[in-house]
Amino acid sequence: MKVAVVGATGMVGQVMLKVLEERNLPITELIPVASERSVGNKVKYKDKEFTIVSMNDAIAAKPEIAIFSAGGGTSLEFAPKFAEVGTVVIDNSSAWRMDPTKKLVVPEINANVLTKEDKIIANPNCSTIQLVMVLHPLNQKYDIKRVIVSTYQSVTGTGKAAVDQLNAEIKGENPEKVYPYQIFKNALPHCDVFADDDYTKEEIKLMKEPKKIMGDDTFNLTATAVRVPVQGGHSESVNIEFENEFELEEVRKILSETPGVVLQDDVKNNEYPMPLYSEGRDEVFVGRIRRDLSQPKTLNLWIVADNLRKGAATNAVQIAEYLVENNLV
Repeated sequence: MKVAVVGATGMVGQVMLKVLEERNLPITELIPVASERSVGNKVKYKDKEFTIVSMNDAIAAKPEIAIFSAGGGTSLEFAPKFAEVGTVVIDNSSAWRMDPTKKLVVPEINANVLTKEDKIIANPNCSTIQLVMVLHPLNQKYDIKRVIVSTYQSVTGTGKAAVDQLNAEIKGENPEKVYPYQIFKNALPHCDVFADDDYTKEEIKLMKEPKKIMGDDTFNLTATAVRVPVQGGHSESVNIEFENEFELEEVRKILSETPGVVLQDDVKNNEYPMPLYSEGRDEVFVGRIRRDLSQPKTLNLWIVADNLRKGAATNAVQIAEYLVENNLV
């Protein structure tokens, strides 16, 4: 099976190669793809070096699967060209997520919507993925009415230049800024660009994508997304109002038994999710589970995950695994 990784030199692309190696997808030929200036350079995969090829050469190779992590513009231009030659594209950008003709997939929740006809599959936003991993099982049991989410997002979500900015600022340097302000010792309520309604695109993704993934548009969701000087992963403070009453111990049991979710909720022993310990992990961590004392049938909790892994690379590879296991490629 030929697999192309588009954007192989980027931060997510590098993690993608690592995850593919760890999970041992049955790849007979790896095709790393990057921008024209990177063509001819090498990337490592399973202790071997592979030469980066151009987009057109990758399309000509007709891989069974192409995993994209190269930006929305690139996806809009080239994903259909891969699809035309029979390749299944798993796209990590926002280009196709809200397209009604494309599936938006978190495998633990809705992989069963995929068919052989799906040639372009959207990988959700990183913050969305970890959120729905927790919301979905609770929605099935208690019927969600409204969600309020505030994010504390790692600079890795912006890319290598943002990590470089943070590290340089920690050293007291004054580097070229990816963000409008310094990020060290700061918190920026500004993830992605602002839309006409003064919400950022990141916040809009968080408000729209969960409904599509969960197949439920009956609940309301609002979001505030904040960038913080952290590298390990994204954190989310989530307030969930249900239609039905719940018991905290049952909530903990449901989440502890949810595949891909790890319960860390022992405040007596200072056990709760933190990005420091989520880095490099594929699971979604949840804790600080408690009732909202201001109104009935409402829950507060805290969700953390490595945004480069489950929030991007791992989820995409899991989609690829599902396609292979179910003979959809």
